[in-house]
Amino acid sequence: MTREATLSRILDGGIVAVVRSETAEPLVKVVRALADGGVTAAEITFTVPDAADVIRQVRKELGDAVVLGAGTVLDPETARIALLAGAEYLVSPVVNVEVIRMARRYDKVVMPGAFTPTEILAAWEAGADVVKVFPADVGGPAYFKAIKGPLPQIRLMPTGGVDLTTAEAFLKAGAACLGVGSSLVEPRSIASGDFARIRDLAAQFVAIVVRVRGGKR
Repeated sequence: MTREATLSRILDGGIVAVVRSETAEPLVKVVRALADGGVTAAEITFTVPDAADVIRQVRKELGDAVVLGAGTVLDPETARIALLAGAEYLVSPVVNVEVIRMARRYDKVVMPGAFTPTEILAAWEAGADVVKVFPADVGGPAYFKAIKGPLPQIRLMPTGGVDLTTAEAFLKAGAACLGVGSSLVEPRSIASGDFARIRDLAAQFVAIVVRVRGGKR
């Protein structure tokens, strides 16, 4: 998939699920549940044991049903491992210019994390496709809206503190898409194998995106 096609699918969907777990075994089922609920972009974080193997397995099982990425990518070595495993995009909590360059080398989407206006602009100028505003719960939608004022050209994705009660406000404040972690991929649901719960939560988040966008995804 081209970088442009990947980015389009992420932005059109509006939700990037942050898949984080202490065990790798149930994650194919987790991602399938997300897709069944309508969330078709998911990042497997590199805090997951054997994350690269999980990415390979999800790609094999689900194919193009999900736009699959790698999260918590802190260095170019991890970035390359993720890309060779099949990740279509890279997400990081920080700005590492070498990670951005690695994504560009492979023509893949990259979403580095930043918080201050200076960091956000630096990430964009370094080649970010989307800048992950993290941790977004520190300032909330009001901070996010304030950032968008002087930087309207930058695509921003809030991550951290995005849940069913704040998702609409972040979208209305100008979010290009939402990074959603434990309020969607609930640790307790993973532990208990309640994948139907994850599917239902995914559908609720998708419904918010559709409503705010006026029926468009």
